[in-house]
Amino acid sequence: MDPPLLYDCSLITGASGGLGEEFASQLAPHCRRLVLVARSEDELGLLRDRLQSENSDLQIKVVNADLTSAEAREELIATVKEGEWAPSLLVNNAGMGDYGEFVTGDWKKMEQMLSLNIIALTHLTHGLLPCMIQSGHGAVLNVSSLASLLPIPDFAVYAASKSYVTSFSEALRLELNEHEIPVLTVCPGPVHTGFGEIAGRDGSLEDSPAREWFFVSREEVVLEALLALQREQPRSYPGLKVSLVATALASMPPAILRYFMRNRPRAVPEQED
Repeated sequence: MDPPLLYDCSLITGASGGLGEEFASQLAPHCRRLVLVARSEDELGLLRDRLQSENSDLQIKVVNADLTSAEAREELIATVKEGEWAPSLLVNNAGMGDYGEFVTGDWKKMEQMLSLNIIALTHLTHGLLPCMIQSGHGAVLNVSSLASLLPIPDFAVYAASKSYVTSFSEALRLELNEHEIPVLTVCPGPVHTGFGEIAGRDGSLEDSPAREWFFVSREEVVLEALLALQREQPRSYPGLKVSLVATALASMPPAILRYFMRNRPRAVPEQED
């Protein structure tokens, strides 16, 4: 006898690669339908074909959308919020970073990051939650970051945007308690997903032996996140090392935290003579 499906329909943003692709792969055997959302139409098509070949009964809708656009978000919400494609699990995974001094950053890139990391996540949650409440079941999984616990020089806007995600998710969890709709905040540390290639400026975000020590595979991040969601935990810090660091940060006095952040390696380029 086949095991019961966990979710009738799951919607995953940023599904064309990285953690989003892994969420789709691990959720596919446990869903009747998947909605895959990303800007990369060709990569979404390849993922759809692979998942359907591995899961013959799975129905998949591919939505090519730039979630920094309000119109694209409105169209996505209108397309799925009613009928069989209304998600019972919303995975807000899409996000981007920018690594370097705030003052030298490109404003258009930072504005795009804020729109994707904060506004898109909030807008989709606001648009799709009423369907979950009306149906009497659902779940929300928001991908934040270990960086949400820290004021990080050279990562100032990204870390602040993820602080919003973590705080918003915690408050939303409390609001939805009476509706029995769990909200999980996933706070991974470094993961090999191609994130650094987009976040870095001229190769400024480089892996170091110390940073490499914290890396967790995307398979482990997603598996621990989905297990935490089933247990209705408030947060997931995937990987033992990341979990220990998060525990230490929670008990660290602000003055000590500022000292470590002030003396961490910086991304400021060397001045030419």
